[in-house]
Amino acid sequence: MFAGDRGWRGRIVDAVRSGLTAEAAVQKVRDENKSRMMQVTDPYLRERIYDLEDLANRLQQFLTGQGPTTNAADLPAEFILVAHSMGPAELLDYANRRIGGLVLEEGSPTSHVAIVARAFDIPVVGRVEEATRQIEQGNMVVVDGDHGTVLVRPRADIQQTVTVAIGTRSERRAYYETLRDTPAVTQDGVEIRLVLNVGLLLDLAQLETTGAEGVGLFRTEIPLLARNAFPGVAEQTAFYRRAYEQAGDRPIVFRTLDIGGDKILPYLPHTAEDNPAMGWRAIRIGLDRPAMLRQQLRALLRAAGGRDLYLKFPMIAEIAEFEAARRLLDKEMARLIAEGYEEPRSLQVGVMLEVPSLLFQLPELLKRIDFLSVGTNDLAQFLYACDRGNPRLAERYDMLSAPMLAVFRHIVAQCETADTPLSRTRRPRPRTSAVMLRAPLMKRWAASRLGVERCVLSSSSAFSGRRL
Repeated sequence: MFAGDRGWRGRIVDAVRSGLTAEAAVQKVRDENKSRMMQVTDPYLRERIYDLEDLANRLQQFLTGQGPTTNAADLPAEFILVAHSMGPAELLDYANRRIGGLVLEEGSPTSHVAIVARAFDIPVVGRVEEATRQIEQGNMVVVDGDHGTVLVRPRADIQQTVTVAIGTRSERRAYYETLRDTPAVTQDGVEIRLVLNVGLLLDLAQLETTGAEGVGLFRTEIPLLARNAFPGVAEQTAFYRRAYEQAGDRPIVFRTLDIGGDKILPYLPHTAEDNPAMGWRAIRIGLDRPAMLRQQLRALLRAAGGRDLYLKFPMIAEIAEFEAARRLLDKEMARLIAEGYEEPRSLQVGVMLEVPSLLFQLPELLKRIDFLSVGTNDLAQFLYACDRGNPRLAERYDMLSAPMLAVFRHIVAQCETADTPLSRTRRPRPRTSAVMLRAPLMKRWAASRLGVERCVLSSSSAFSGRRL
């Protein structure tokens, strides 16, 4: 999309007509874009500078007669990739080879290259100053993506310690592999389903490696954040069908667009809000912009033809909002039938419980829905009046504190009384339930359960140690 942007290409053409060479014209426009992007206050949009840099680099390689890829024969058996910055397309030139880790002088956890690297299970450490100057070809490098640590030319004793740690973790992961298909049951006999929380098609590959039973939350808004226009029904339908194909017979629970707050679509007009997490977002946008929500619902219904469709609405604060959203869904179902499309094999409609006001409406709500999911991140944020994006408050409130446990107990009791499943990812069975916790608690449990720790060591020769 960047490459096809008429403004970007037009500025390059104008620079060439002014007398610059093609390579110099690309560099001129690149510098101008970088200068403007550095003035952007929104961190997500500002990080798109790396995508523009990636595009300019690749174009200049073509203009100078170089290919965009590296000759595999020139690469060692295993290597750590060190760069000033990198775009996701450039990483894909290496990702299917023997790259063991990525070290960047710039970048952030939310950059596109970091997202793609994690999808390939490549450890990444960013913002390592002067990495390209201090790390030389052939150096021994240790990349610890879990703790954000890079070791360069470590001493022999450090190498030995790291090697032992890698061996221990490998043994632990091998042991976890033997437990992958073991039923997840607590010591007091409660069945727990482990399901994925995904936002990209790349993430669905983890279904096989983790043995997850399905996708408990498919964040449909993530693929839209990097687009320059809202996709049409046909394009959305194709995307959701690919998700179904990759998931196989495993269920997927799609959440309708949760945009707004910290997830701003660049092509959707919005105004600054003092409290965006509690502002115009999610279902509120969907109901105020029903054409957008109806297009998504239409695409989901078409993509689910002959399959089970699990759908949930986010940020519902009162029953009237759910009923309004359900009416739109019913209209799209009637349209699907009238136009002769294949219907979903089954349709289960649920709600994300994230707003505390819904706790006082559960008896009536549960009569109207097929399942309930607990969105612990926002629920805890609103219960404790605690901005989850504030690093000073990130660890302040425990998800297992007495107030949160009381809330969970109340939710479970209400669902059992109404015989409504919690976080259902398969056809309901009477009076069985599980809660999908989307929060640090779930992350900690998943880390210990699946052994996601990793520390990658290159196979180069070693010298005296230095720490960056």
